[in-house]
Amino acid sequence: MPNEKTLDDLFLDTLKDIYYAEKQIVKTLPKMAKAATAPELKAGFEKHLEETEGHVERLEQIFELIGKPARGKTCDAILGIIEEGKSIIEDFKGTPALDAGLVSAAQAVEHYEIARYGTLKTWAQQLGMTEAAGLLDATLKEEVATDKKLSQVAESNVNRKAA
Repeated sequence: MPNEKTLDDLFLDTLKDIYYAEKQIVKTLPKMAKAATAPELKAGFEKHLEETEGHVERLEQIFELIGKPARGKTCDAILGIIEEGKSIIEDFKGTPALDAGLVSAAQAVEHYEIARYGTLKTWAQQLGMTEAAGLLDATLKEEVATDKKLSQVAESNVNRKAA
């Protein structure tokens, strides 16, 4: 009979997934900032890099709280989303649509993170991990705020320049 997997196991597996994803995002944000032409978009990517480094630190705190080593697990989803972003940079470099494409790629990342952090927070609450749930909620709120800011940048400036 196969080993019974629990919600604790799923929580840890998903925690490893988002940890890997955040580490990949830390590597990718400077490239996105460099590629962006709109000053507010460039500044937004730079600000989110600092936040993302904080997200990694929070995840490391959670690993410590549950007594597990902070290790990532390859996340094919984030690798695919990042690859799409790289393609946008290559395919639209030097065009008015580049920044709109960068916003689109960044929002795909944010939506993935929002889904993961929302799920992890709910599971942490269900598992009685109050402190972990609070850390996950803090990150979730920052991801939602970043997504909202990306929409504002796109709607107020970037998409108009691309049209």
